[in-house]
Amino acid sequence: MKVAAIVPAFNEEKTIAGVVQTLKSSLLIGEVIVISDGSKDKTAQLAREAGADMVHELPFRHGKGSAMSHGVTHTDAPILFFADADLSGFTAQHIESIVKPVLAGTYAMNVGLRDRGGFFTWLQQYLPLIGGERAMLRKVFTDIPDYYMKGFKAESALNYYCRANKLPYGKTKMPGIRIVKKIEKFGFWGGLKEYFKMSWEIIKAMTEVRLHKTVFTSRGVHMKHGHA
Repeated sequence: MKVAAIVPAFNEEKTIAGVVQTLKSSLLIGEVIVISDGSKDKTAQLAREAGADMVHELPFRHGKGSAMSHGVTHTDAPILFFADADLSGFTAQHIESIVKPVLAGTYAMNVGLRDRGGFFTWLQQYLPLIGGERAMLRKVFTDIPDYYMKGFKAESALNYYCRANKLPYGKTKMPGIRIVKKIEKFGFWGGLKEYFKMSWEIIKAMTEVRLHKTVFTSRGVHMKHGHA
């Protein structure tokens, strides 16, 4: 089955080439689509040079969820794989460990758990799954109204869609993978502000999607014989 990789990216010129090259190296990935979400640096140019099959440049920043949705409109792949653009230590083995359970029909969605070191890597198994590296059946994504695919609502909506419709979804550890920390991107105070903003938006998103349960259960996809 065809798997499309979609990478939403905002000003990630330092890491985007490595992410694209890793995706292209995987035999499981049929196409790589990069959505430059209003980037002002060389993100789009470097993604093209690294071999991305499609690079779309949005004129201004729409937010991660909207960039993900935009990427989905440019592929008809039945399985989608999303990856953040600021990864280091990312390998084809990480991709395979996330994608294969969805290809096999074991899960409707599978989420990667980044290597946060010792205690925090263990702890995140019991926290909401907000990781950007995840594979899923296309219908899991497209069944969710666009309203919920904005900001950090996207990850919460995807998680809750599977839970509300009793679809099996899992998580896979990704040893050795790292992301560029917000403090490195925005400086100490700017990074701290971004962390607080992210945490607050995640809490709001989790609350909102749960208050609208009927939206998610009325559109449910069912697993039959290993696939939707």
